[in-house]
Amino acid sequence: MEGNKKGICILGSTGSIGTQTLDVIRANQDKFQVQVLVAGSNYELLYKQAVEFEPIAVVINSEEGYNKIHDPLFDKGIKVYQGKQAICDVVTFPSVDVVLTAMVGAAGLDPTIAAIKSKKVIALANKETLVVGGHLIAELLKQYPTPIIPVDSEHSAIFQCLVGEGNNELEKVILTASGGPFRGKTRDELQGVTLKQALKHPNWSMGAKITIDSATMMNKGLELIEAKWLFSCPSEKLEVIVHPQSIIHSLVQFTDGSMKAQMGLPDMKLPIQYALAYPNRISNDFPRFNFMDYPQLNFEQPDLNTFKNLQLAYDAIEASNGMACVLNAANEVTVDAFLKEKIGFLEIGDSNEEIMGQFAGAKANNFDDLFALDQEVRMATSQFIKTKV
Repeated sequence: MEGNKKGICILGSTGSIGTQTLDVIRANQDKFQVQVLVAGSNYELLYKQAVEFEPIAVVINSEEGYNKIHDPLFDKGIKVYQGKQAICDVVTFPSVDVVLTAMVGAAGLDPTIAAIKSKKVIALANKETLVVGGHLIAELLKQYPTPIIPVDSEHSAIFQCLVGEGNNELEKVILTASGGPFRGKTRDELQGVTLKQALKHPNWSMGAKITIDSATMMNKGLELIEAKWLFSCPSEKLEVIVHPQSIIHSLVQFTDGSMKAQMGLPDMKLPIQYALAYPNRISNDFPRFNFMDYPQLNFEQPDLNTFKNLQLAYDAIEASNGMACVLNAANEVTVDAFLKEKIGFLEIGDSNEEIMGQFAGAKANNFDDLFALDQEVRMATSQFIKTKV
């Protein structure tokens, strides 16, 4: 890139993480330059982003969107592409230094693989890349070594705690969870939960799918699986603790008993900025944490019976290398069904458990196996939901 600016490709630019990434770039235009923007179907917002940030290319994953924005952006000197293969192609552009992967779900896996093979720095906000294919990504990184900087607040916290620690051995990785909007509730109390209630997170502003995952604690389960691969950490060293204030974003404990935590107000722009600027820290005007505003920080054990998705994630870590893919695929379908009000809140976890039972022992020895398993699980889950409706 020109000067010292880093060229940024944003996969999922119209989503919550994508728009906040553009906020960070807007405030630091001397350090970052948008090269590529990728969106699913929100062509109107993508068009506005492209006009403001003037990337060399955009990708829209819908034919309608492509037809709407191609000519007006082409006239401005911006190339417009459409489709899944185009997303994989644009991440390899020579002017791209950092690929921020914020596409929702397993759809983010293919372009992340392409970015790794091109040895781009990966700012990882897509949990499913490592949840679904962690064992395969780990092997791929041996062949194509490139940094993966986590953007999730919890994994960013762990990453920051480990900087400078070299080969010092970890005794435990502790991920904190807010507990979501239903912390402390029993299964009986959750029987009549509405979509509106589930979408109201107490601390974070996020997209619909991840907000529901937080309410069911699947979000934390996916983070557990991701942490296993990000930090080469076996399940016995992984722990989840509920921390309602979301001030301590996660902790690590070393073999001498010392603990390090990363703290701050809940604001996704901080881990986004850290990932883009790494290894440097850059100043900002984000609100600062004040201890006097939080004289007490609380911690609780998670309820694995009520929030069974978290237990299912532990089960997936202990099972074969295909079971995390099974859990993720089933959950994407069940959450979508809940968002469309086809199933109840508790049926998300119950259905995920049923599908994991159906696919017990599933394995994926390569990416083709992985994609085939993902599709098979989605179809089976959709069929199972039809029997419930």
